[in-house]
Amino acid sequence: MNGPDTTAPWLSIIGIGEDGLARLSPAAKSLIASADLVAGGKRHLQLIAPLARRTLAWPSPMDAGLNEVLALRGRPVVVLASGDPFQHGVGAVLARHIPPTEYCSFPQPSAFSLAANRLGWALQDTLTIGINGRAIERVIPLLQSGARILALSADADSPLALAKMLAERGFGATRLTVFEALGGPRERIRTQDAAHFDLGDVDPLNTIAIEVHAGPGARVLPLTAGLPDEWFESDGQLTKREVRAITLASLAPKRSEHLWDLGCGSGSIGIEWMLSDLSCRATGVEAKGDRAARAARNALSLGVPGFAIVTGDIDSVLSDLKPPDAVFIGGGARSPGVVDHVWASLPAGGRLVVNAVTLETEAVVLSEYGRKGGTLTRIAIDRADHVGGLTGWRPAMPVLHWLAVKP
Repeated sequence: MNGPDTTAPWLSIIGIGEDGLARLSPAAKSLIASADLVAGGKRHLQLIAPLARRTLAWPSPMDAGLNEVLALRGRPVVVLASGDPFQHGVGAVLARHIPPTEYCSFPQPSAFSLAANRLGWALQDTLTIGINGRAIERVIPLLQSGARILALSADADSPLALAKMLAERGFGATRLTVFEALGGPRERIRTQDAAHFDLGDVDPLNTIAIEVHAGPGARVLPLTAGLPDEWFESDGQLTKREVRAITLASLAPKRSEHLWDLGCGSGSIGIEWMLSDLSCRATGVEAKGDRAARAARNALSLGVPGFAIVTGDIDSVLSDLKPPDAVFIGGGARSPGVVDHVWASLPAGGRLVVNAVTLETEAVVLSEYGRKGGTLTRIAIDRADHVGGLTGWRPAMPVLHWLAVKP
């Protein structure tokens, strides 16, 4: 007897809206009716209840349900998703396990598409983000005056939490439009500004449109490296603004790359690395627990809550970290073997940057420069300061800046 055919599409990923079966094509309805299993969220399954023979509501976490779907490989299976399965949906999760030849997809208009149509916004000019299951602070890097943002909400409390955060950061005039149960008979659209937001009885299924208005003093993140030092909570262990901008330029972040920020202190290098592009990832290592906690607070307040911070000695944790594309050593370069371990971990084209302030660390850098090459730059910065009743130059501690690119 021949086994199941896994070369032809056996999995159907079907997008469904709040109008349920009414908008589904005859082909999609037929696939649901004939499937050995229909998996989806409880709300999805209720919308197609008359058709399905056997259903599976996703557990939390959904790994067990995903395994049950994959165990039926070669037999007719349907997975339901909200709107477009490949926009903040389950489609991309399934595609990591199943090649495109084994599934077919039937998308519906996404919540973003529906909201943009209701507002008359050009979707290609609109920023989109998901705060469902994630910190609302992820919106912070997008808060540029005049920006239009669509955000998938986590629950009924998300709009109010977002409004409070915006008002506290000087964006109280920002207009929030809450779309509830888009595309179905319960659809409702309401608009208020962040400073006076008081909408009650919000449906848990909602999408938020944000028209950003920055008030006087609003903290709008610049699009270049070198945030003001005072924006970071610090005990003094902070790479200062000018040196930080040079350091980020040397690290040269690229899309989806991963940085090790070793001896991260207040976390400024890792945070600005992640702000360079929302796809960039960073892991900070800090030996002192109070500094690690401070770096985490900085990451949250500046909109990159995904900054992973490991508390421990550098030489004891490096082997457990995901491989880097670039490494910054702000502290710990003198630990035996650290530079060699980092160098071995980098791929071809990976960048290593070390900033040395003390003579002892300078000696290590000069030795490694002799072995690995690269470029050495001495950064000396003077700042104007009061000298009695007059003004003079006050020098900061010079920094020896080493950049090496692995061949």
